[in-house]
Amino acid sequence: GGTSLFTTVLTFDDGQAEDEENSLPHMDGFQSKLPPGILPHGLPQVKEVQPAVTQVEQEKEKEKPKKEVRELSEEEKQMIILSEDFQRFLDRTSRIVERALSESVDIYTDYAGTMDGEDGMDEKSHQRLWLNRSFICERWSRNRCVTSMDWSPQFPELLAASYNNNDDTPNDPDGVCLIWNTKFKKTTPEFIFHCQSPVMSTTFARFHPNLILGGTYSGQIVLWDNRVQKRTPIQRTPLSATAHTHPVYCLNVVGTQNAHNLISISTDGKLCSWSLDMLSQPQEALELHTKQSKAIAATCLAFPHGDVNNFVMGSEDGTVYSACRHGSRAGLTETYEGHQGPVTGISAHAVQGGIDFSHLFLTSSLDWTIKLWSLKENKPLYSFEHNGDYVYDVAWSPTHPALFAAVDDSGRLDLWNLNQDTEVPTASVIVDGCPALNRVSWTPSGLHVTVGDDTGKIWVYDVAEHLAHPRIDEWNKFLYTQQDLKNNKADEELDKLNLSSGPSSLTSMTSISSVPLR
Repeated sequence: GGTSLFTTVLTFDDGQAEDEENSLPHMDGFQSKLPPGILPHGLPQVKEVQPAVTQVEQEKEKEKPKKEVRELSEEEKQMIILSEDFQRFLDRTSRIVERALSESVDIYTDYAGTMDGEDGMDEKSHQRLWLNRSFICERWSRNRCVTSMDWSPQFPELLAASYNNNDDTPNDPDGVCLIWNTKFKKTTPEFIFHCQSPVMSTTFARFHPNLILGGTYSGQIVLWDNRVQKRTPIQRTPLSATAHTHPVYCLNVVGTQNAHNLISISTDGKLCSWSLDMLSQPQEALELHTKQSKAIAATCLAFPHGDVNNFVMGSEDGTVYSACRHGSRAGLTETYEGHQGPVTGISAHAVQGGIDFSHLFLTSSLDWTIKLWSLKENKPLYSFEHNGDYVYDVAWSPTHPALFAAVDDSGRLDLWNLNQDTEVPTASVIVDGCPALNRVSWTPSGLHVTVGDDTGKIWVYDVAEHLAHPRIDEWNKFLYTQQDLKNNKADEELDKLNLSSGPSSLTSMTSISSVPLR
């Protein structure tokens, strides 16, 4: 029937219970003997009382036709289920429910009591690196090598990871890109994308929070959109002579909100610059050749902090190059020699501070070393030779000027604080099961390091605050560290000159010219 209406009325309760001292001595029937107009003792209460319903109204109610709930036909149900609104609603609500189900919050925290087991706290403070969690998707990432990782600039908890093909499942798409959420404890990816060719590199489209880009083995660049209810790319570049036809290991979005480009380099030395509005053809293309007209097989790319024109890249033959996109010197500008094997990772110094270190960059290589370089000198400033296996990736901390992370083939994750030591890492951990670690990346806060292995698993490690956060003097200290490395190098060179009567040994990986090229 119709909804029953309520009217609000004032009633008074018995005050005796409320205020013993002020109440009158209670007598039976006292309330009933009060003269008219005298309010009883006690506080007024608001109660809802149904209004009186007359016979006529009741008759009218009966006459109203009863509303019947009609069951939807199968077709109508299907129409609703397939409608975009319903799909969006289901997608959104299932995400929320999944997050809620996965959370485990300790409701027994005692804020008033003392900290239980303060020794436990102490133990954590001595640790520098500990496992927080790992991400793997049985269906989409198992047995696929993690090829690259990138963090969302808008949502710092979102991590994009690209994966190679899985030989065990030839019928599945070869390329996969998963978006993981580090904010919630849920164990499934936030978004799943795939394409026909293995994805070798991925990046968030810096100024478009919904777009994710992938560079593939075929040479195609693909664009996914998380607002669209499909897992395949919404745009792809053509496989033609105007674009890439070789694997794309290097992808980078550079520029500002109003003027930015996607930069890609394939292993045939071709650099393309794209506008995200139009992936049908590159805005500009540049062939990167050596002086002997040999194409450069680029394996990794980095832009110095705040630069959009100049960049450094590592190659398959072990040489590192700096190059620029525009101007009279477009193309290769400098060659940096020192590695004896393919360069696997490159990282430009990323922390701004009182002193500018943007000319520094690091490289990792299959020659078991990590090298520190300055754009101003052709030879390495220093070679880290602590690893006993292929070093696959290296990454500067986004917050600490002298801190970097590196991973290798034996499952080692090393953190180096150069202000503390340049001979051995400050903190090390061997990942469970010793998988080959292919990629390393810092969260934007600098408090976590993520590593991707060759079995499709991503491991998130927490970095102790005293290690991740720089002290005020770290920049000055790092300047002295750099100077020390230079002086040591000059001493080594002198020793070598004094020792070698013949030509200096070419096999030495740290052979560095004594005269720094300024």
